[in-house]
Amino acid sequence: MNISQRLERLPVTRTLWKVLLLTGIGWLFDAMDQGMVAGVMVAIGKEWHLTPSQLGLIGSVGAIGLAIGAAVAGMSADKWGRRAVIMFTLVLYGVASGLSGVAMSFGMLLVFRFFTGLGLGGELPAASTLVSEFSPAKSRGRMVVLLESFWAWGWILAALIAFLLIPVYGWRIAFFLGAVPALYAAYLRRAVPESPRYLEQAGKIAEAEEIVSKMEREAGVQPLTAAQKTASQAAGAKISLAELWSHTFWRRTLVLWILWLGINFGYYGFVLWIPTLMVGKGFVLIKSLEFTLIMSLAQLPGYYSAAYLIEKLGRKAVLVTYLAGTAVAAYLFGQSSSPTHILAFGSLMYFFSLGAWGAVYAYTPEMYPTRARGSGAGWAAAVGRIGTILAPYVVGMIYQTYGKEAGYSYVFGMLTIVFAVVALAVAVLGIETKGKTLDELSNA
Repeated sequence: MNISQRLERLPVTRTLWKVLLLTGIGWLFDAMDQGMVAGVMVAIGKEWHLTPSQLGLIGSVGAIGLAIGAAVAGMSADKWGRRAVIMFTLVLYGVASGLSGVAMSFGMLLVFRFFTGLGLGGELPAASTLVSEFSPAKSRGRMVVLLESFWAWGWILAALIAFLLIPVYGWRIAFFLGAVPALYAAYLRRAVPESPRYLEQAGKIAEAEEIVSKMEREAGVQPLTAAQKTASQAAGAKISLAELWSHTFWRRTLVLWILWLGINFGYYGFVLWIPTLMVGKGFVLIKSLEFTLIMSLAQLPGYYSAAYLIEKLGRKAVLVTYLAGTAVAAYLFGQSSSPTHILAFGSLMYFFSLGAWGAVYAYTPEMYPTRARGSGAGWAAAVGRIGTILAPYVVGMIYQTYGKEAGYSYVFGMLTIVFAVVALAVAVLGIETKGKTLDELSNA
């Protein structure tokens, strides 16, 4: 019985919960940074007299860093390990976030936001891969969605900071607060072990054995004799980008790239712009930030319902349902004018879109074998960041071209179509991974 097979026979152990918690803390502060960009855009725009297109560049330049970081870090995670990449990228993100708070010009801010995105983009796929590889098949989807649920808490904290502090102390305080806890999370992550599956593939059997034996003791599982322990097959060469499009992987790669591209474009098309769009609808800044905070709370039931259903209904069913729900909510939000309707349909949009995000992070690492998991997840995230780059700028251009009233409806009409197309692509092209071990999925 090899390392991977031994992990599959375990329940959720104390070590797995520790990996989830410490990785999740960093995820939370990553979300704080992204959420605070939405809160500061209005304030920065007023202070520096920026156009909507220039405001869109704040989100887009960070997304360029996200794309590069995801691709490079994904390949690095397969070469040097998941944990090493997580640590480096988190520190890079935290330093750059703090420097954003001292930017003295629009150009300087764009440079710092690029490096913030570089760190953030590299960390997220590596972190989800780490949690996925620690988890047995029967709980893998749920554990990764729970990791992604830390994003909701970070976004809620960002909305609170935007609502309570930015109107009083200005937009710089948001970036300063976002930097300190992120660096502290990097310190906490020194306690996070490396993935035993990666260590096994890298030939570091003794290190993998030490971690898995500890998890077996925590679970009260009978330890194996020396004769029962086996090494995995040779890992083989690390996978290239071309191999992701080989006969073995092309369908998986295609559906993941469509999924990541569409959900990034749709999600960042609304979350970064909602406070600004609501000010354009006639709400004052403080009321806009208050509404955003209330809507952000709907992320939590979105994540937790997806965490429950993903092991009951499967990945495909959850993805299609929540993406379609986001499309309907986006359409209704775009037609809303009263505060009650804006809050109701905005909350539904957050509920469904973040539930879908949780399923995306659970689904992605399951598509590739251990030797390619970091690269496959990293490239999918990198392609997705093209949507993150385009969305803020495209929304800004539409809003600027058609005006505050018509532009509002056009933006959410466009986002409705995007989410609907992605749901259809997953329904037609996606494979189901529920209940299968990572070894089974690698050989499928």
